[in-house]
Amino acid sequence: MAKLVFEMNQSLDGYVDHDRMSPEPLFQHWVKRTEELSATVYGRTMYGLMRYWDEDQDDWDDARRAFAAAWRKLPKWVVSRTLTEVGPNATLVSGDVEATIAGLKAEREGEMTIAGPVLAGSLAASGLIDEYRLYVHPVVLGHGRPFFTGVRPPLRLVAHERIAGDVVRLTYVPA
Repeated sequence: MAKLVFEMNQSLDGYVDHDRMSPEPLFQHWVKRTEELSATVYGRTMYGLMRYWDEDQDDWDDARRAFAAAWRKLPKWVVSRTLTEVGPNATLVSGDVEATIAGLKAEREGEMTIAGPVLAGSLAASGLIDEYRLYVHPVVLGHGRPFFTGVRPPLRLVAHERIAGDVVRLTYVPA
């Protein structure tokens, strides 16, 4: 059975915003992390942002090419009520999301991630998320989309680690 993890970069004040917070200090970490995953479940918005990695760009360095290769190889499920198709190595989920995710967890091994705070917020109430990993950057954004949306589950800290520079990963499990 796979473990379902919700992990994202976030600011000190709890917001996720890829435009206002650079992933650069952790880029190599995310390359390795993506190579380790057995699957990712995307919300529509996050999947739209990540489609950038489907096509090689002339200005990419070796790390970006490695990330793109890992991302393309990774099986993806995309939850959306509005999309009618998804890209390579992706499956569209538009029906019973909780049942689909529970089935994926049962049939897969290793770790799967949820990509997108809105989707994670909707799955938190169902108890499907096994672990939360907050990559806290030393930045205060003041507003934006929060890491936690919807239900705010009671959590218990199980690990903390400095990942790169001043970025700390906090790992929680449902209490």
